[in-house]
Amino acid sequence: MRKSIICILLTLLVPVIRCSASPISFLFSGVMPARSDTLPAPPEIADPILSYQNLIFKKRLDSLQRNISLSYNEHVQKYIDTYISRKDQIGRMLGLSEYYFPIFEKALKEVGIPDELKFLTVVESSLNPQAVSRSGAVGPWQFMSVTAKEYGLKMDTYTDERKDPVKASYAAAQYLMDAYKRTGDWLLTIAAFNCGTGAVTRAIEKSGGIADYWKVRPFLPLETQNYVPAYIATIYAMTFHKDHQISVKPAGFNILTDVIPVNKKISINSIAEAAGLELKELLILNPAYKKQIINGSESAPASLVIPTVSNSAYASLYDLFNNSAEVSAPVPLLSVSPAPASTLESGSPKLSKPLVHKVKSGESLISIARKYSLSTEDLKVWNKIKGSHINTGQTLILSENSKVEKKSDFIYYTVKSGDTLSAIAGKFKGTSVEEIRELNGLVNSAINPGMRLKISKG
Repeated sequence: MRKSIICILLTLLVPVIRCSASPISFLFSGVMPARSDTLPAPPEIADPILSYQNLIFKKRLDSLQRNISLSYNEHVQKYIDTYISRKDQIGRMLGLSEYYFPIFEKALKEVGIPDELKFLTVVESSLNPQAVSRSGAVGPWQFMSVTAKEYGLKMDTYTDERKDPVKASYAAAQYLMDAYKRTGDWLLTIAAFNCGTGAVTRAIEKSGGIADYWKVRPFLPLETQNYVPAYIATIYAMTFHKDHQISVKPAGFNILTDVIPVNKKISINSIAEAAGLELKELLILNPAYKKQIINGSESAPASLVIPTVSNSAYASLYDLFNNSAEVSAPVPLLSVSPAPASTLESGSPKLSKPLVHKVKSGESLISIARKYSLSTEDLKVWNKIKGSHINTGQTLILSENSKVEKKSDFIYYTVKSGDTLSAIAGKFKGTSVEEIRELNGLVNSAINPGMRLKISKG
């Protein structure tokens, strides 16, 4: 008996060692797992000496509490430890986020869900629009084709909108909103983004019907058990990077951009040559075009994202789009408007939007405004629309007409890094912060680099 007791005690004293890897190790290794791949569980915290340090981490996470509960526990801590040790990789994510996060935030806010959900793209794809998992999930939000089609994303010979940061973000935002309506909890919604809403609702039933992620967690797939802690740890690492000596690495491409609607079929290479741009950079900014060809038409213009360029480059693009042999006959596909104030040049035309749009089946004011980088309120005013209803076949005006406002009364400014509304207002005589906010539909003074602001000439 005495020997048995000693054996039992020795067994209890032997530490349990569990080999594990980061749940988003693919984020930094470049290998994307299938969405159904199992993420290994993190090892438990065993060192009580870390308790004070852990308290600091908890207080920092508590300071970030907004719409989503950023819980702190041993699972979250282990992922924090992993991510803050990978300084170069987190620094690279921070640099890319300066371009992608404003795009994601706009979609999330417009649909009416917390913009903290933008961090899901780091966990999902390392902010890589070209990411493809072993199970076939594609793009920054990692959509499977069936779900993508369900949420209105187009996939054809020339285009895969799952890779389009803008369109995929609106689809993801709507998916997350639908999942939240079914789960009633944002952490469970995040879990549903990983394993599906059905799996989460079944787990809720097994847990006793309480919509609380940490109570439901034991009934979820192992990958999803680790997914939410990884998400919380990602927010921590990217928010408190300075406290861990993590520096932002440049994105590697120009994050100040303009969007041009293209109403013809044309190669991206010919655009690069006409405007004197790097083909590689244009491909990074336009990841949805599978064959490096923009397959736009007059009835369905396609969006082209280009780095902010000089007016002479815009003039070259205008000639290309209107006089190229790549269409059957030269036609005035694009209108011309004054160059934005941000270029600080004059004398050359700048490409603008088509003058009208014919409403197709399934389109809404929001989707049309998004396609042409307009606001829904402007569309309502220009077309005398009350409410939000539009009809298939209806023709919408896409620019200010003389009865509403004259183009010459306004100029446009592209926000640069470090700009504030107060500083911008100081650059233009006769305007104010309040007027800029009202003209651009801003609810507060928050602005992001690359944002185009309408400014009154006074």
